[in-house]
Amino acid sequence: MAKYIPSPRDWVREQVELYESSGGTKGTTLRDTGLPVIIVTHTGNKTGAIRKTPLMRVKDGDGYVLVGSQGGAPKDPAWVSNLRVNPKVELRDATVVRPMLAREVTDKTERDRLWTLAVAAYPPYADYQAKTARQIPVFLATPSGGEPH
Repeated sequence: MAKYIPSPRDWVREQVELYESSGGTKGTTLRDTGLPVIIVTHTGNKTGAIRKTPLMRVKDGDGYVLVGSQGGAPKDPAWVSNLRVNPKVELRDATVVRPMLAREVTDKTERDRLWTLAVAAYPPYADYQAKTARQIPVFLATPSGGEPH
């Protein structure tokens, strides 16, 4: 079994620990915003290690929109390249944990629709996009049923 490597960022590591140790009853909002977050468990594309990332909770039907904003930084967050290589993830939304399959959304119409949902859930995404020259990656994670793909 792959080893879990916690984030080097204190707030990420602490949020994941609180979220998971409480069974999804605590740590379910982004720091002081009160906005809901999910935990995405994914596989490192270089290390093969298990990684866990809190992301804003943006629902699309039974799926989730995952936004690689990194606050508008010039580079994508590490989890983006992980999902591009290993799209099988486990997603925790409060007390519900499910296997999911993430795919990067490249179709402009679908991406625009999902981006609108993301900005509605977390308005700073629009500012983050304005701050960076890169197009912020958008993924859609949908239930995989745990079956191999």
